[in-house]
Amino acid sequence: MESILGRSGLIDDVLYFPPVPRKGHDLVRLCEQIRETKSRTLIYIADRSFLATVRDICFFRMCGLSRVIGAPLSHDLRFPRVDVKTGDLEREAARLARCLAPLGVIDLNDPGSWDLRLQPDEVNIADAKLAQLGGNAFLAVSIGGKHRSKDWGNENWTTLLRLIAANYAELALAFFGSADEFDRSTRLAAIWHGPTLNLCGICGPRESAAAMKRALLFVGHDCGPMHLAAAVGVPCVGIFGNHNRPKWWHPVGQGHRVIHNMGGVSKVSPAEVYSAVSCIIENAPAGVNHQKFLIRSR
Repeated sequence: MESILGRSGLIDDVLYFPPVPRKGHDLVRLCEQIRETKSRTLIYIADRSFLATVRDICFFRMCGLSRVIGAPLSHDLRFPRVDVKTGDLEREAARLARCLAPLGVIDLNDPGSWDLRLQPDEVNIADAKLAQLGGNAFLAVSIGGKHRSKDWGNENWTTLLRLIAANYAELALAFFGSADEFDRSTRLAAIWHGPTLNLCGICGPRESAAAMKRALLFVGHDCGPMHLAAAVGVPCVGIFGNHNRPKWWHPVGQGHRVIHNMGGVSKVSPAEVYSAVSCIIENAPAGVNHQKFLIRSR
């Protein structure tokens, strides 16, 4: 959370809490730190069971936080609603918005609701990194996903990149993700004959978001970079398997294309993903990118 919102101006400070196993003095120190803020209201967005939520409420009230907003005590607030016609799940963001209804209306369709408030120096760092692409329009790519069930596999990625290169060889690729995805992304980038840039582990989440904002589109797994790309208004091609039901973790916003196969992510074909990528490229409105990133397809 801090890595996303730390410099947005939306939060003032962060309190760190030791992970499990914790000792009694850890709880005492946290309670003291919370009391020192003189806060009286807690905005609760943790994903907990009913008993864990009740435990948390009791603890935070003991810390002087007399008002708790967002704690999902009812079944309807703890779980996403199901569309009776399609069987799709409500997006997690919509569930959280329902939990936080006492704060007022939260319009998830308003791009302003997703504004990360990127700072000028973050944008400048991103632009300096992107300069290595020589001004080419580029696709943002992320091959990550912390769960094995989300991994599409090198063979599928190789086939997809070759399909894209066959018709859009003038485009560049920029890879985003964590440091442990750097080497794998480098190997896949070697398939591409045009400019590539590997920013896995090089840029933090906010700098990555600033860089992806310049992209023609994002293509990748159900992962953090996908949601960052969606937050800055970039159309996403999302590759989903059976780790979660549709549309619980689909990107929010307009223009996205999601291929979700409940038979497993391996059942998604490169041809399906290429079709979605091609559709976004061919229908990109004029001026959608930063002026120095021009589309030069065949």
